[in-house]
Amino acid sequence: MKQLWRNIVIKLWGTIILLVAFVLSLLGVFLLPYIDMEFTSNSYEIKRLFVIICIIGFSLTTFFAFFLSSKITQPLLQLKRAADMITMGHYDTKVGIRSSDEIGQLAVAFNHMGEKLEGTIRDLNYEKEHLASILGSMTDAVVTFDASGKIISSNPHGETFLALWRDLMENAAEGGAAFPPGNGGRKRIPQPLEEVFEAVVAEEKEVTTKLHVGGGVWSVVMAPLYTSGTLRGAVAVLRNVTEEVRLEKLRKDFVANVSHELRTPLSMLQGYSEALLDDIVSTPEERRELAQVIHDESLRMGRLVQDLLDLARLETGVLELHGVETDLAPLLQRVHRKFAALARDRGIAVELETPGGEGALVLARADEDRLEQVFTNLLDNAIRHTPEGKRIFLRASRIEADNGPSLRIEVEDQGDGIPAEDLPYIFERFYKADKSRKRTSGTGLGLAIVKNLVDAHEGAIHARSRIGHGTTFTVTLPVAPKSVAVEKRR
Repeated sequence: MKQLWRNIVIKLWGTIILLVAFVLSLLGVFLLPYIDMEFTSNSYEIKRLFVIICIIGFSLTTFFAFFLSSKITQPLLQLKRAADMITMGHYDTKVGIRSSDEIGQLAVAFNHMGEKLEGTIRDLNYEKEHLASILGSMTDAVVTFDASGKIISSNPHGETFLALWRDLMENAAEGGAAFPPGNGGRKRIPQPLEEVFEAVVAEEKEVTTKLHVGGGVWSVVMAPLYTSGTLRGAVAVLRNVTEEVRLEKLRKDFVANVSHELRTPLSMLQGYSEALLDDIVSTPEERRELAQVIHDESLRMGRLVQDLLDLARLETGVLELHGVETDLAPLLQRVHRKFAALARDRGIAVELETPGGEGALVLARADEDRLEQVFTNLLDNAIRHTPEGKRIFLRASRIEADNGPSLRIEVEDQGDGIPAEDLPYIFERFYKADKSRKRTSGTGLGLAIVKNLVDAHEGAIHARSRIGHGTTFTVTLPVAPKSVAVEKRR
């Protein structure tokens, strides 16, 4: 009954019924006594006629209600159903126009509104998809926050960034947390960004900075977000610049080291050549000594330049390896012979240990000249840092590695050893584990070249060392590497 009274036609019909009933009742109150007094002979027929007229009046009222239902209620119900369809996303819903009156004009306006709404929603969806495509294709992480620091949205790289920082901070020192604790903590701003966010909200201006998180460096640009002139949050754009910072540091260190390495021989060349030009030396022996120093330093500069060129070619991929079937046994014997005499002069014994049997140390594809350069650099490095009376061992063996059959070559010395904190960096250019070590004839690039050549053969090299017990360099080479180009024999 309550639902029925919500119908406008029922309300109108009830109102008319009550009005008609009131009018007829009022007439009945005044007319019926008058009829009894004036029409005594046929008062019954007049009263019956009055009742019939009342029934006809109520019937006409009901008919009028049904007429209103067809002309007013049905179009309104149709508009309601169309509005419900639009609410559910069917923006192409149309309303039939049955007349040109106010209801018909309402239907025309409703259809026009639907068309405009459909166009607006389509444009909004297009802009949303366009913005989503732009954000998704960005290599930077984009994250937006509301005024309280809660994460609103982020692009795919932003999701990766949040997960990465969460893992880094959760694996960090005890008590550190990537996100503040409490309800919804993982949806709040990461802890490293809190200070930047507070500065942006407080000053309402863009902040640019770099953050160090978990051993990485992140460039952060955070700007405030406004709605109708009111601050509603901030948007952060983040980029992992760890590699750029590392390369910039390497570049600066490289320039400084090259300058240092070149400055000393250039100073010596200049000084000794001036001594010769000014006839400071008087005997032929002194002249020969100065000339020998100039010659040695010029050779050192030549080796430095050549090593730099080789390293640059290796790191840029310009230097190609030409692989042929190579037996390491004669190669190692040749390298051993080359350094045996030099080692004896310094009171050092170099021992070679290779497995017996033909073909035990054969590589299917390898650049023999480059491998000889590897072992030459390793033995030269070992001899320069091994004291008199000690031994150096050059060992080779065949092993089964994860990537298939491989050869393992070890160069072990009995020198002073390398500190544990320096081991991860010994293959970097110009790195010196012993900062107080006197200057030697090396260029500081030998181990960097060795690592690049081993990597080019799809191999691996690592070092282990104990202070006072020496250092061992281990080279592992796959028997059949895939990336080494096969040289065509003629």
